[in-house]
Amino acid sequence: MGAVVALETLFAAQTLWHAGRSARIHADGEPTGHAALDALLPQGGWPRRALTELLLPADGVGELELVFPTLARMTQAGQPVVVIAPPYIPYAPAWHAAGVDLSQLQIVDASPRDALWAFEQCLRSGACAAVLGWPSQADAQSLRRLQVAADSGDCLGFAFRDRRHVANASPAALRLERADGAWQVRKCRGGQLPSRTFALATH
Repeated sequence: MGAVVALETLFAAQTLWHAGRSARIHADGEPTGHAALDALLPQGGWPRRALTELLLPADGVGELELVFPTLARMTQAGQPVVVIAPPYIPYAPAWHAAGVDLSQLQIVDASPRDALWAFEQCLRSGACAAVLGWPSQADAQSLRRLQVAADSGDCLGFAFRDRRHVANASPAALRLERADGAWQVRKCRGGQLPSRTFALATH
């Protein structure tokens, strides 16, 4: 007969399901730089080796401010960040003011078709800490390739898309929708959807 193991030991090791108690996972996410948002996300931050989809009603609604703290921390640590075919030319002073080390920032100019390919290749390369893209015409298969590429390349992927895609299924590990001045978690891997929203602090 095997050794008797205390139930609390099994609970602590997360090898036993306890009815009525939500499964806990390790807080192994990449910190977002926003404590209130980290508290909402099951992994305590952006899911690593994964694609995060940010669904927007329009450009310029705070989507870059949401990711700036992460990009600043990465670039200041000497980790490259790549921006694929942004809809507008990034305003360097604003990125610098947000703490991003511009020497670690690469901007790739490409057509929509080539941009999707470049997005996938950069995610898969293993040479980037984070890759930002705007795959407006991507279908579910294309997004799945991006998710797999982020996992293969041990990279954070951020896909900025129109919020009309919120009704479509997505392979992204995390989906955040910008609505009514706040961010709502629409999908998260490893936990239940939080009911609370997150709003960036205004200065």
